Amino acid sequence: MTTSDHTASSAHFDVSHAIDSGELSRLQKLIYVLAALAIIIDGFDGQMIGYAIPLIMKEWGTTRAAFSMAVASGLAGMAMGSLSAGVLADKFGRKPVLVASILLFGTATVLIGFSTGVTDIAVIRFFAGLGIGAALPAATTLTAEFIPLRNRTMAVTTAIVCYPAGGMLAGLAAANILPTQGWRVFFFVGGAMAVTFAVFLFFTLRESPKFLTRQPARWEELRALMQKMSHEVGQVRQFTDGILTNTGRGQLAELFREGRAFDTSWLWLAFFMIQLSIYSAYSWLPTMLTTEGLSPALSGMGLTAYNFGGIFGAVLCAAAINRFGSRRPMVFWAAMSAVTAFGLKLVNLTASPETFLWGLGLHGLFVTALQCAMFALCAHIYPTQIRTTGAASAMAFGRIGAFVSAFAGAAMITSGGANAYLNLLGGSMIVSMLGLAMLRGHIGPK
Repeated sequence: MTTSDHTASSAHFDVSHAIDSGELSRLQKLIYVLAALAIIIDGFDGQMIGYAIPLIMKEWGTTRAAFSMAVASGLAGMAMGSLSAGVLADKFGRKPVLVASILLFGTATVLIGFSTGVTDIAVIRFFAGLGIGAALPAATTLTAEFIPLRNRTMAVTTAIVCYPAGGMLAGLAAANILPTQGWRVFFFVGGAMAVTFAVFLFFTLRESPKFLTRQPARWEELRALMQKMSHEVGQVRQFTDGILTNTGRGQLAELFREGRAFDTSWLWLAFFMIQLSIYSAYSWLPTMLTTEGLSPALSGMGLTAYNFGGIFGAVLCAAAINRFGSRRPMVFWAAMSAVTAFGLKLVNLTASPETFLWGLGLHGLFVTALQCAMFALCAHIYPTQIRTTGAASAMAFGRIGAFVSAFAGAAMITSGGANAYLNLLGGSMIVSMLGLAMLRGHIGPK
């Protein structure tokens, strides 16, 4: 078995040091896979509404403006879920919050299939949003706290990239289910998958060892967990976390103390603008393409291409961060997100739809990947006791941008079509680039 500098006979055992200096055990790899699957399910259910909106609007004769409230309701729920998840996960643990959040949005997604009007969808989507918003910070924190520091940036980024992967899978499911079975079956399938997975997680997922370190009543559980991760702790009398400070646990105020206010403010701004851009795509991209004259099948492929590009972009961005640190790659990715969005204005959408779809994939490669890297940045900036709060609060602030996108996206499409919509996507990324450039607490090069 491996040990840290604290041997089995030591009175104290530094859990953080042991994880960072140890090898990846089978259990740690399993936790990573489970967290990644949770994020895939989260992305699947989170993006279903974007694929279904054109069909529902056609069936019910609903305008974009009327449907904006249903979209905004879900995004408001995501904001509240993200913020609540941070406080709850830092107080009660990462596992219960993750399992409960998936169960909540899975159940709500099933209920959307029984909706009879836009108001029904708006109410149910709010509760689905609570779960969707809570799942992401809980899953990424679990990943960050199980994986050694040398592998953490790549692990968190590739876990987060599972969100667009889930959206891509939702697009493939939409292409096969919506034309033949309709949007209700689409939501039944997505919700049932999430509920089933939540039950599976309840029996297989383990709590974060770094969270358990702060729970003396659960140290026997921690001892067994560390032994499964190949650390000899049979004689250890006290577990510690080497990066703990005496600050309060899981409190929002801690994000603005000890010199963290500057980075927290710029991080929140970057998240806000990135989410404004991304959720303008997630919620309204198929609708925009349909409005411009593309078939429903091609319109759905637009969001699928956007997500597909993000998968490759996130891996490339993570590799660049590992080599150069996070500042230069993330600022470059933000700049290219803006360039590709504005560049799409030069493509004649109706004359060259395939070229436009390729361009959407390239845009997604930069902007979606950038969001994935943001979570690795959060895991770096904040210490253990406020890590979930830090990630969740940044995500919650970003959800405000997502909420704005529910109205801004529809307004841009109505007022100026594709050109105005692309201005929204590109302009928001210019501001994101500024926020990332101003951050001081970037990840250093390896």
